[in-house]
Amino acid sequence: MKKVTEFLNANPVQYLATIGRDGKAKCRPFMFCLEQDGKLWFCTNSTKEVYKDMQEHPFVEVSVSSPEYAWIRLHGKAVFENNMAIKEACLNNPIVKSQYQTADNPIFEVFYLEDAHGVIADFSGNPPYEF
Repeated sequence: MKKVTEFLNANPVQYLATIGRDGKAKCRPFMFCLEQDGKLWFCTNSTKEVYKDMQEHPFVEVSVSSPEYAWIRLHGKAVFENNMAIKEACLNNPIVKSQYQTADNPIFEVFYLEDAHGVIADFSGNPPYEF
């Protein structure tokens, strides 16, 4: 998990793919928040379309590439949890803090990827790192 979190932290703007409520693919810029107890946490707000899409279709994929042409593809089930400790930790990010101000903001939602797995790969010819 350390290699995954290091890659996500080093490449802070990821892309989250969902299935929209209209049945069509959606892809949006997103940010990884943190890893806690083996869970990869992200946040959003309950007024956004992405939140509504994940409520209906919780299986998502996250992808990002590095300036060195390495990439990660990470997928799992988005599980929302009203975890105040995680919300507080997410607020350490100034962008998140500016959007939600406090952990008890009623629209502030956090989720982790259940059964998160995927691959980190590059064009080196070396085998990909699967997790």
